[in-house]
Amino acid sequence: MVYAYIQNVPIGEDVYRRVIDAIGPEPLEGSLLHLCVREPDGKLRYIDVWESEEACAQAFEERIHPAVNAAFGGERPSAEPTVHRLDVLHATGSLVESSWA
Repeated sequence: MVYAYIQNVPIGEDVYRRVIDAIGPEPLEGSLLHLCVREPDGKLRYIDVWESEEACAQAFEERIHPAVNAAFGGERPSAEPTVHRLDVLHATGSLVESSWA
């Protein structure tokens, strides 16, 4: 089954865009969906769906953390925002189904 989570992040859109630019245009292996949404209070929230928790961890180690590090000028924040794992009961849609084909 897929691995999914939400995460409230204490950054603004400008830092988020720098992170995305540093990750680059090549898709993250194992990522099925990444949404960055603006909450009513202006803060950002990520909603992510991955093929597996292992694929997510590998992407963070190889691409995401280095990109965050670069976006913060060489030093990533010491603490990660809390990840709230979602208990996925059912997943459907072209992204999910094509990954299991």
